[in-house]
Amino acid sequence: MKFQSLVLFLLVLLVSMAMNQAIPGGYTPIKNINDPYVIEIARFAVTEHNKGLRTKLHFMKVIRGESQVVAGINYRLKLSASYGSSSRSDPYVAEVLDRPQQHFRNLTSFSPVN
Repeated sequence: MKFQSLVLFLLVLLVSMAMNQAIPGGYTPIKNINDPYVIEIARFAVTEHNKGLRTKLHFMKVIRGESQVVAGINYRLKLSASYGSSSRSDPYVAEVLDRPQQHFRNLTSFSPVN
């Protein structure tokens, strides 16, 4: 009986530990959204979006973010930006692929949050 209880306990422990592990290749939350590098990525996203659509969004802040290590780092950031000189900001989601070793950065997606 003690052996079965021990096996069951170890099985439950292993399953709970596995559930807390990040999925390899999956997105993980960015712990410090105020990190200057994260802010730089968010500003880059807004600037590139403005260039592509000739809009005048102004970056306000990062609301939350996730990163994924691939051939570089994919950043998925929820950010707020205002249009023109408006004080009202709206949320957007931006995805940026960053390869700092190659001095490469690309905005892959930018859309308003509905």
